[in-house]
Amino acid sequence: MADQPPFLNLYTCYAAHFSAPERLLLTTQGGETYTYRDAEYCSAQLANYLVSLGLKPGDRVSVQVEKSPESLWLFLATIRAGLVFHPLNTAYTDEELDYFLRDAEPAVMVCDGARRDGLQPLCAAAGVGELFTLNTDGSGSLMSAAAGCSVEFVDAPTATGDVAALVYSSGTTGRPKGIMLTHGNLVSNASTLAQLWGFSEHDCLLHALPVYHVHGLFVAIGCVLMSGASMRWLSAFRVDTVLEHLPHSSVMMGVPTFYTRLLAADDFNAQRCRSMRLFISGSAPLLAETFLAFERRCGHRILERYGMTETGMNTSNPLVGERRPGTVGLALPGVEVRVCGEGGAVLPANEVGDLQVRGANVFCGYWKMPDKTAEDFTADGFFNTGDKGVIAQDGYVSIVGRGKDMIISGGLNVYPREVELLIDALPGVLESAVIGLPDEDFGECVAAIVVPDGPAELNADAIREAVRQRAAAFKVPRAVFLTEELPRNAMGKVRKDLLREQFAARKARD
Repeated sequence: MADQPPFLNLYTCYAAHFSAPERLLLTTQGGETYTYRDAEYCSAQLANYLVSLGLKPGDRVSVQVEKSPESLWLFLATIRAGLVFHPLNTAYTDEELDYFLRDAEPAVMVCDGARRDGLQPLCAAAGVGELFTLNTDGSGSLMSAAAGCSVEFVDAPTATGDVAALVYSSGTTGRPKGIMLTHGNLVSNASTLAQLWGFSEHDCLLHALPVYHVHGLFVAIGCVLMSGASMRWLSAFRVDTVLEHLPHSSVMMGVPTFYTRLLAADDFNAQRCRSMRLFISGSAPLLAETFLAFERRCGHRILERYGMTETGMNTSNPLVGERRPGTVGLALPGVEVRVCGEGGAVLPANEVGDLQVRGANVFCGYWKMPDKTAEDFTADGFFNTGDKGVIAQDGYVSIVGRGKDMIISGGLNVYPREVELLIDALPGVLESAVIGLPDEDFGECVAAIVVPDGPAELNADAIREAVRQRAAAFKVPRAVFLTEELPRNAMGKVRKDLLREQFAARKARD
């Protein structure tokens, strides 16, 4: 979609593919079914209610709720009304939420009923005008309030460059960055992927991903709604539940951990996959061993792709053609990918350098951080991904490392500096370094290397518990090692490469 019209509402583009309102859209793991008409009517009621509160296009709606059909209606309602959807990981603590609410300045916050009492003072302090509840079973104050609203709604005439979603991704400084994704970004990526991966109204996507980040919310749902397909809507990834629903599905998207756990199940086999046409992996590197083991077990070659919060998808192995293990495939149509060396010079094929991308999929900037936005874009409009990559002569891209030390554990991003700040503030800690170590299940696990302050007595369990009190569970170090000092280079920077090498061996022995 290189030539996008000036006005482009993401929901309107989705709805153009709702060929028959009575068609099945999703089936929950409990067997409840919902149609495209349900999506249209329920999202219209919610959109009407949000507008009745006085919300204007561009206002943020912050959402921290468990996955449910109603959470999907809320996302659709928000973009229909030209508002900005701000999803929040359900594992975030009150301390983390306090930052997000103050920074995003939402007009409305929607949370699970169990968290309302804890969030009320945070919302008051951040100046959030309205706090609603939405529970997993669809109950709560939001759906009750919207129930009497009209099931008809005229979608807001948003411009291509208007922000549709604000998704936070922590930075190496420890300060989370708000990533502004526009209607044009999301339409471009979803329409491209639906075509590239061969989605049609006959597909059924096994959706076991969370819906608070790009993979589950924009990539998976976008492919379904841009093709009129259906979904098996699972609350989370559990091997037994996935095995139950696989024979009723045709496509599955997941993180590498999903596939390693399926391989660990004795009853996962080709017969279970008899209706499947495609398995897609992303959000973390897929090991070549996993790719090959999966093919041996069920006959399917996993399609690996590469993307990030700021860009959606950038590259993909082909639907028809060679799916090359250890690579993330070719640049998507309309997306330019290049590798640059020091000084910004574009490198020839097969040389490792900084991976940069440009296209309609790339975000418009960081929320309230113009200097950081300018820093991460080149003069000719390419975004610096922070990843180290290499492009083969035939265009296949391989990610060989990350320039920003980010840890990807079970498909979730953990930024070391954020965890280091929490550990360094503890009594008896002189300094710390947080790294990712290889893990068979999660791909990487979070590990903390801690230097005590003199003779102080430190306890690994106490350090983990202290982090758990202030950060989401997926950021808590699974391993804590005490050491006398951290290795540094001539400039005084901690050598995390040496730490990874040293403590990977130690973890393996332990």
